[in-house]
Amino acid sequence: MRLSKLAKPTEHKLLGQDVEVGELQYNSRKVKAGDVFCCIVGTFADGHAYAAQAVEQGAAALVVERELPLAVPQVLVPNTRIAMAEMAAGYYGYPAKDMTIIGITGTNGKTSTTYMLKAIAERMGKKVGLIGTIRNMIGDFIIDTERTTPESVDLQRIFRQMKDEQVDVVIMEVSSHSLDQKRVHGIQFQVGEFTNLTQDHLDYHKTFANYLAAKKQLFYQSDKAVVNIDDSHAQELLAGLDLPVMTFGIREQADITASEIDITTRGVQFDLHYRNITSRMNIPIPGLFSVFNAMGAAGVALSLGWSLDSIKSGLENMVSVSGRLEPLPTGKHAFTVLLDYAHTPDALENVLKTVRGFAAGRVVTLFGCGGDRDHAKRPIMGEVAGRYSDFLIVTSDNPRSEDPMAIIQDIEEGVKKSGCEHVIIENRREAIRYALEHAQKNDVIILAGKGHENYQEINGGKHHFDEKEIVAELLGTD
Repeated sequence: MRLSKLAKPTEHKLLGQDVEVGELQYNSRKVKAGDVFCCIVGTFADGHAYAAQAVEQGAAALVVERELPLAVPQVLVPNTRIAMAEMAAGYYGYPAKDMTIIGITGTNGKTSTTYMLKAIAERMGKKVGLIGTIRNMIGDFIIDTERTTPESVDLQRIFRQMKDEQVDVVIMEVSSHSLDQKRVHGIQFQVGEFTNLTQDHLDYHKTFANYLAAKKQLFYQSDKAVVNIDDSHAQELLAGLDLPVMTFGIREQADITASEIDITTRGVQFDLHYRNITSRMNIPIPGLFSVFNAMGAAGVALSLGWSLDSIKSGLENMVSVSGRLEPLPTGKHAFTVLLDYAHTPDALENVLKTVRGFAAGRVVTLFGCGGDRDHAKRPIMGEVAGRYSDFLIVTSDNPRSEDPMAIIQDIEEGVKKSGCEHVIIENRREAIRYALEHAQKNDVIILAGKGHENYQEINGGKHHFDEKEIVAELLGTD
C-alpha cells in the first residue's frame, strides 16, 4: 500500500516521498522492514522517543505529531491516536461496517454480560465474535488477549479476521481506558450498554468525573443505549445524549424489571418483565448481580429485535463464566471453594453478599489488591471484606512494581475498622494452602481478585499462577 493511501482516511500532511509501506505498528520492538511506526503519545511514554529505534529496525515511514529529524517520510497529524485508529480502519477495509457491533461498558459486569449476549445471539442463529477481558473468540475459536479492549490497530485486525470468518455480531467490552485513549475511535456501535459505575481506575482518570466522562463517550458512538437506571450515575450519564434508551432496574421505574428473585448456590431465578410480558428466568450464576447482568443482556437483545424466547433459552443454557463465582472441585472435602475476579469494593461487596445468602458455614475471604493502581480503594476493600466475611486472609494480588507488604498494610487499615478476624500471608500460594488446611465443615472460601487470570505480575514480569491448578494440586483433585 502507498503511504498516501494509508494516510488518506485521516487529517494529515505528508512530509517526504510517497513510498510503498507495510503494516501499521505502535510498538517499536515489533517494527519490520517497510512498516509504518505510529508515535503514540501515551500516559507514561511518548512514542516519538522511540522513532529512531523504529527507523533502525526498518520503518519506512512515521506517523507523528511533530516533525522529527529522521530521514524517512513522515505523516504529520494533530493526534497520533486518532490518526492510527482511522488509518487502521482503512488499512483493514473498514471491517466493522457490515457487522453488528455491541459495546458493554461499566465498572463491573462487563464480562458476564458479554457471555450472556453471546449465548443469546447464538440461539438466534448468529455467528458471534467476542472481545473482552478473558479472551477473544470467533464462535468457539479462542484468540488470546492482553487487555480488555485492544489497541485500535489490533482491534481492526481482529475485526477483519472476524469479518473474513463471516461473523454476524461482535460483542465487546469497552473499557474506560480504551475510550479515553481513542482505541475504539471511529467505531459505530449499534447498541451501547452501561452496567454500573463504582470506584476504580482513579490512578489513571484522577477524578470520578473524568472516569464517568470516559464511559459516556461510548454513547456518543452508539445508535441505541441500554442503561442500568438503578445506578446512581445513570441520569448523569444520560444527560445531553440524543438517542433511543432502554432502561433496566429493580428499584427505579424501568423498561425491563425483575421480581420474585430467588438466589441459591446453583444460580438465580427471577421473573423478567418487559412491556406486558413476564418470563421466568433461571440463570446458572448465583447473585443479584446476575439478575442485573441478565436484564442488561436482555435489553441489548430486545433493542436489536431479538426474540424473548431466544433470550430465555440463551440465558438458561449458558455455562458459568470463568472466574466469576466459579466453583472449584473439592473432592470429598465438606467445604466450597469459589473463584471470583472481584477486584473493586463494589464487586467484592456484591460477591460476599451473595455468598452470605447461601453459606451454611463461615465465609472465608482470601484477597489482595493490585500494585501501581488506585491506592484509595485498598482500605475500602479491606473494610468491605471484613464487614461481610467471618475470616479474612489478606495476601498479595498483582503487586507489579510495588512492595506487596506495603499494599497489604493499606488494606489492613480497612480490615481493622471492620473488626474481622484475619491473618496476613504475603505469598498467595501459601495463603491458599492456609485457607484449605484450616477450612471447617460447610465453609465457603472465596479466592477473590484473580479470577480467570493464570499469572501474577511481580517486578515487571508475568509468572504462571493459576488458582484452579493450585487448588487442585493442594486438594489432590487434579
